[in-house]
This record gives sequence, C-alpha cells and structure tokens, in this order.
Amino acid sequence: MNAQAQEKTAQMHWEKLITSKRFGMEQYHDDRHHTRTDFQRDYDRLVFSAPFRRLQNKTQVFPLPGSIFVHNRLTHSLEVSCVGRSLGNNVSAVLSEKYKNEPWCYKLNHLGAITSAACLAHDLGNPPFGHSGERAIATYFSEGNGQIIKQELKNEYHWQDLTHFEGNANAFRLLTHQFQGRRPGGFALTYSTLASIVKYPYSSIQSTKKGKSGFFTSENKTSCVSPETWDYCRTAIAANDTIATR
Repeated sequence: MNAQAQEKTAQMHWEKLITSKRFGMEQYHDDRHHTRTDFQRDYDRLVFSAPFRRLQNKTQVFPLPGSIFVHNRLTHSLEVSCVGRSLGNNVSAVLSEKYKNEPWCYKLNHLGAITSAACLAHDLGNPPFGHSGERAIATYFSEGNGQIIKQELKNEYHWQDLTHFEGNANAFRLLTHQFQGRRPGGFALTYSTLASIVKYPYSSIQSTKKGKSGFFTSENKTSCVSPETWDYCRTAIAANDTIATR
C-alpha cells in the first residue's frame, strides 16, 4: 500500500463497515454461523440471478486478432471477480496483522469475499455497448421520443435519472429496488456488499458536474451507506476492472 492508501485504511471503522446485516431483511438478521458466510451467499445469489446471466448477451470487447476470443460482460465480470478476491485477500492479510489485537479483527477475513461479490455485480446495470449505450438512453429521453414521459413524472428529479442514465446507478437500483410482487430489499444483499458496489457517492442530480453517479434519485433513501466506504471501494473495484480488462 502507498502512503495515501494507508492513511485511508487507518480512517476506516472496519468493525462497523463489515456487517452481515441484509438490506430489507434487517428484522431477520442473526449472528448464527452457517456453512457459507453471508458474503459468500451474496456471491452465490448474484451468480444464480437472471440479471447476471443476461450479461452474456452484452459484448465487452470486439477483438480484431483471431487469437483473441470474444469477451462478453459475463466472462469479464467473472474475471474481475477473481482479481478482486485475490486483491481483497491480500489487503485482508495486511490489515489482519495491523489490527491483530482488535476484537473485531476476524471480520477482515471477509474482505476477499466482499470484494469478489461487488466485482461480480459491477457491470450488472450497464446497457449493451457500454458508455455509448448509456448516452443513447440518455439522449432518447433528453432529445428523442422519450420526452413525452417528462410530463407524466411526479418527481422532477426522476427526469434527471433518465436524462443522465448511468450503468452503475442502474446496477444499484437492480439490486435494491422492490419490484412489483417481489420482497423488500431487492436482492437483499449485505450492507457491506451493497456499499462496495457504489463506485460514485452521489446521485444523478450531481452527475452534470461529476459526469458519473452511483445511484438514481429514486434510490436516495436506499443509498444510506458510509461515504468512507464509497471512497475506498470505488478505488478497489476500478483497479480490479482495469486489471481484468488488460
């Protein structure tokens, strides 16, 4: 770790940030020990989900050389997840030594699983053709036929969600939104995994200045995760994504 990274980890309240409490299922939370950890269950829940399987229809890279196979978002996400698990475990080993005398030190063993699950979901909300797809959706509402929807929206900020469509924010919505006929909490992932997925700690209202957003205004109440976690995990997922792409 460089000096800046060490300073950030020193400011993290790990005993609070690593929690097995599940979003939307807080009343069912317990501290029982299962054969799988709660973070491994997050990973498995994502793997067996329909949104994750649909990633196979989204191309990641269009290769020119014949020796390179075509990546889709599904294979890419699996690769990013593998890299994330390794880096998370490396960080866990360093921090476990640093905080070995703390009563919550055992929680640091879960960093690899948390990072792996977060990386698995990092492209879940991205449309086909990546950033070009994001711009196409945003333009459809800001300049195209989608403008007719504006007058039907009760909340003016929700229009901002559409005209500044962002794949990362859409992933957070997919994972947390209570869709019709479904249980509260969406995927009901752990708070730690959800916090790790939010790469950009601001809503679509601020995307005009930032260029990116981590959640739509429709999920403002849902996005109650720690800003210090956002900053740390944004760096981790971005690094894993870049390594796996190369």
